[in-house]
Amino acid sequence: MASLETGYYLGIDVGTGSARAGLVKDDGTVLASATQDTKTWRDPTDHRIFEQSTTDIWKSVCIAVRAVISRSRISPKHVKGIGFDATCSLAVTDWQGEPVTITRGTQLGDLGERNIVLWADHRAEKEADLINATGSSVLDYVGGRISVRPVLSVSVILDFEQRPEDSENTWLKRHMVAERFERCQFFDLPDFLTYRATGARTRSLCSLTCKCTYVPGNGWDHAFMSQIGLDAFVQNGFVALGTDVLTAGKPVGNGLTERAAEELGLEPGTPVGSAVIDAYSGWLGTIAARHEEKGEISPSVSLHESGHRLAAVAGTSTCHLVQSKEGVFVEGVWGPYKDAVFPGWWMNEGGQSSTGQLIDFIISTHPAGQELNDLARAQNKSIHDVLRERLDGILQAEGAASWTEVIAHMHFYPDLHGNRSPIADPRMRGSIVGLTLDSSLHDLARKYALALEAIALQTRHIIDKLNNAGHSIRALYLSGSQAQNGALMRLLANTCNMPVVLPHSHAASVVLGAAISAIALWDIMQEMTPQGTVVLPAAGEKERKLLEVKYRIFLESIDIQRRWRNEIDAVVN
Repeated sequence: MASLETGYYLGIDVGTGSARAGLVKDDGTVLASATQDTKTWRDPTDHRIFEQSTTDIWKSVCIAVRAVISRSRISPKHVKGIGFDATCSLAVTDWQGEPVTITRGTQLGDLGERNIVLWADHRAEKEADLINATGSSVLDYVGGRISVRPVLSVSVILDFEQRPEDSENTWLKRHMVAERFERCQFFDLPDFLTYRATGARTRSLCSLTCKCTYVPGNGWDHAFMSQIGLDAFVQNGFVALGTDVLTAGKPVGNGLTERAAEELGLEPGTPVGSAVIDAYSGWLGTIAARHEEKGEISPSVSLHESGHRLAAVAGTSTCHLVQSKEGVFVEGVWGPYKDAVFPGWWMNEGGQSSTGQLIDFIISTHPAGQELNDLARAQNKSIHDVLRERLDGILQAEGAASWTEVIAHMHFYPDLHGNRSPIADPRMRGSIVGLTLDSSLHDLARKYALALEAIALQTRHIIDKLNNAGHSIRALYLSGSQAQNGALMRLLANTCNMPVVLPHSHAASVVLGAAISAIALWDIMQEMTPQGTVVLPAAGEKERKLLEVKYRIFLESIDIQRRWRNEIDAVVN
């Protein structure tokens, strides 16, 4: 068993709406944590646009880190290492690290604050189609078809490059001039953070492999880049995208620069580990967890056992990660990505573009949403508790055995923001069958249950695709804010018919993973991951049968939507 030098490790997690820092002891105890909100800009005329700022994010990181050091009363000299994670968003700077604007208008390409294309941004749909039309072997490593999110780095750069042969010029391409493009360097956000901290232009295999079509062992595919019009990168040796590439936890540069150390309130030279994407940090912080079952603690397991565990990092969206010793190619699921975390191991990555966001949307747009909020405040309860109590009341009044039975004749397809996996179709949209003229709180409660059920059914769809392709997933390991939703956790266990392991702290798992990423060794992951709890499948016979029927209807709804779309397109186009 590996041992840790006595000390403390700092994990920094940059999510969609905030930067969080946590100081972690070598046994996994989080001594102190702090969160600072970050800004997101939307375009009032284009719902696809989501933009952020590296200047704003770094400021929030510094505030959170200083707060953690102050609260913990630990001397900065005792911080033995720093790990960063962040969303898979595209950051653009000039060669001095100053932010380059990516917003429409005359300022595009000038120095300016809004220089991040956020992961949720869907401006790249046409570029994704363009890349998919190439039939390149690179696509084998993204489930056979690149989708909007992993295509961000390539497709937005395509826009900057101004490809003359592409008649469907997007707004970035129309306004970005060649001289401005040439002064740009491009980072996945986790790699920007290590660059800002150390001054080193290294990139992480996690970011380049998972989001930028980099193939470990082969590197950048010259023919593919030329085929999609990015000859400038080929000719310049890919310096703008990164050529010095590290696996997770490997030291970056010489540690913190004097400038970064002063801003963060830490010691210059403090080691910084190569970063990971936030979902992979969730994997690091949960997948090695032991749990109590029937009065006994589950045993420690080998790294090979991780291949039977699917990590689900569930917040605004949900990312599903599973590791394997050999590469498994799964149609519609990203990967396999070699060396994304552990050298010599492969990762597949599924996901749902909108889950926590979907639940919030169902509640906030319902006519009874304000009534729900008022009632929750009056009773000093969460809105989820109020909805659960309302559903339990309906269940008793109708003599039903489960929520599934209460909504038996209602069906919901949940891809309001397109499908990420396992069909990789950004044009998929949501649909509900079983609507009535009811707009009461009872109806909101039913639709809430329906949204949870749809999330669980789609999770099973992803697991089935993974297992049918060669994986052998036996348990779900949850982290993120949705892990505190007990009703959803029970639905996942019953729908997927497997144990759901919950983290010791749903809020700390990702920042713990960021701290672990400063080291990234399996034995140390087991030492630092706190014991979790388990939710076992417990559906009765009727609910099991209902869930099976509803799963078949769920799959059929995909085929119906696509057939209808094709029939309409045949007329419209």
